[in-house]
Amino acid sequence: MAGAGAYAQPVPGLDPEQRRFFAVGNNFFNDNWVTAPASTTARDGLGPLFNAQSCSSCHFRDGRAQPPDGPDDPERGLLVRLGVPAADGSVDPHPTYGEQLQDRSVDGVPAEGSIVITTTERPGTYADGTPYTLREPHYEVLDADGRPLGDDVVISPRVAPAMFGMGLLEGVPAGAVVAAADPHDADGDGISGRAPMVVDRETGQPVLGRFGWKAAEPTVADQGASAFRADIGITSPLRPEQPCTAAQAACRAGPHGGDPEIEGERLGRVTFYTRTLAVPARRDVGARPTDRGEDVFTDAGCAACHTATLETGPADIEALDRQVIRPWTDLLLHDMGPGLSDGRPEGDASGTEWRTPPLWGLGLLETVNGHTRLLHDGRARSVEEAILWHGGEARAARVRFAALPAADRRAVLAFLASL
Repeated sequence: MAGAGAYAQPVPGLDPEQRRFFAVGNNFFNDNWVTAPASTTARDGLGPLFNAQSCSSCHFRDGRAQPPDGPDDPERGLLVRLGVPAADGSVDPHPTYGEQLQDRSVDGVPAEGSIVITTTERPGTYADGTPYTLREPHYEVLDADGRPLGDDVVISPRVAPAMFGMGLLEGVPAGAVVAAADPHDADGDGISGRAPMVVDRETGQPVLGRFGWKAAEPTVADQGASAFRADIGITSPLRPEQPCTAAQAACRAGPHGGDPEIEGERLGRVTFYTRTLAVPARRDVGARPTDRGEDVFTDAGCAACHTATLETGPADIEALDRQVIRPWTDLLLHDMGPGLSDGRPEGDASGTEWRTPPLWGLGLLETVNGHTRLLHDGRARSVEEAILWHGGEARAARVRFAALPAADRRAVLAFLASL
């Protein structure tokens, strides 16, 4: 399927019971949560602080969010992680607002604040003289009274990514990801990807991080539970704590929908749904511009991080079991340079490091979500701009792309549009 529902299809081969689980999970993913107490006890417990009322508020049609276009445009999936510098060089949660700014709240509980975005145009020129312009965003967080939080606050804006293919990425054996890492650039190619290791909340042991812009979550279930807590204010067996700091008395005294607010079975259905969202099929495979573009993409060095092929291990779902997949990611952390740095470490990632985002489904973004905003904060207005923002380990690939003849640049874009 290549239409507006391209990101929302189940993987093939689900049995009748699994299709029912998929439908139930889809229902919980899309329906709004409400303030407790309510007659709909299965969906009450919103907040007290939150950013959205449902998962699909940010992941519209299971796709990718975009930043607001201006002060009158609502925030549709742009979240802001917060922090303050610690003495050891790390970043601690904000003492009042915690790890994430929640700009909405239930009645009787003050929202935390808002974000102001301004932009600067950055002109540039390709080697052949063709001009381009990048738009650099600048962020300021205001408290509920409209006052800036202060210069010492570390701000990391993030747009919600697409949901499909997560079960396949979860199934790639950790050993294969770790084996592909080259943290000290032993081969001298300028690419030093690191395997992101995070702490498993249940066992306390180090495990591979896979999900989130900085790969801070190890499993689909962990990613979902963290989003329920931080984005919607819904507690679960995996994340039982409310997103209220000690300084937020009104939040701590606010209405809650039980302990936990989404119990394990329902969270499991949402997890099943997100694990089994199918990757849309490629288009225009074998077309001359597409094939030429893939060759140029590889020759420019882009495939050094956006690895074409991975394999999954054994899985409890046939469509996820031992599959050869083409996600165009190595699942590693890479230093992307100061231009894309948020200055906020998370999990095993530094402020300049980001997990390589998968490219599969990229060409259907405008069809599904009506925009082409890319990178972690949506600053890039097109695939071309996203490439031109690459720095750090990806600088050499960006320089090669910028030096290409116009026909080869168009071929690269045609290849990416086919994914």
